[in-house]
Amino acid sequence: MAVRNGTTVTEFILLGLTSHPQTKRLLFAVCLVAYMLTLCGNLTILMLIRVDSRLHTPMYFFVTHLSLIDICYTTTSVPQMLTNLLSDRGTISFVGCVGQLYVNVSMGVAECFLLAVMAYDRYVAVCHPLHYAATMEPGLCSRLAGTCWVSGFLNAVVLTTVTFFLPYCGPNQINHFFCEAPAVLQLACANTESTEAVIYTAGVIILMIPFALILASYVRILASVIHTRSTTSRHRAFSTCGSHLAVVSLYYGTISFMYMQPRSSHSLERDKKVSVLYAVVTPMLNPMIYTLRNKEVKGAMLKVLGKTSTAGG
Repeated sequence: MAVRNGTTVTEFILLGLTSHPQTKRLLFAVCLVAYMLTLCGNLTILMLIRVDSRLHTPMYFFVTHLSLIDICYTTTSVPQMLTNLLSDRGTISFVGCVGQLYVNVSMGVAECFLLAVMAYDRYVAVCHPLHYAATMEPGLCSRLAGTCWVSGFLNAVVLTTVTFFLPYCGPNQINHFFCEAPAVLQLACANTESTEAVIYTAGVIILMIPFALILASYVRILASVIHTRSTTSRHRAFSTCGSHLAVVSLYYGTISFMYMQPRSSHSLERDKKVSVLYAVVTPMLNPMIYTLRNKEVKGAMLKVLGKTSTAGG
């Protein structure tokens, strides 16, 4: 096996979620259904927002980017997991592992910042409705979305570099179903304390800055709603924020469990189960949340289905 940049490992073996054949077949079926629902749900959201002019608003502009992130994130890890569930030996090349970690981190960071941007959008909509169109103008929305993507890409460069800068000379079995930094670092042939400290610190900062912005936005929204006398206005405010709050709770509840814990409290088996939630379940639920909780999206879907049935008749 050729040495490359001080590294003798040229491929990794992903141990996956289980080694039991029957359980692997069951997991394959469940994860395949979840992945198809993720693709169909997010592609449906993208299609509805594109074809229905009523959804050409800042809120749904950001939902478009959320769907794109979810598609990229799951497509990077889930197909690999499905392939490995059907094989006796799930492998991924060293370069493939680097690429998978980079995309996963970049999408995860981008989503953190995007959720903060979406909270600010809801704050402006609820607290300054008369200035909403002027404040959330297309140019600003594009710059905010672009900042989220660039932040993800740049942070991923740093975290991926510090992870794979270490030498990997064997063993090469990753106790996970995709290349995630805490699991990969277990295989490094060097002291990983400083690297783990960098990843932990970056994880806390990347998670807490957007979360603080989200919290500040909703504190202002709550204060505005409390001072609103109209019951209809209160209901409209809670309704417009409900979907975003549900997505934030799902995402932060799982991702913070992984990246805001010191190594001493990490359990690889537990981490794998939590990873399933944010790699498979959360991207599948996000389009369902925005479809089921929003009258505009349901209306757009009924409109498209009505046109389809009319054309078919």
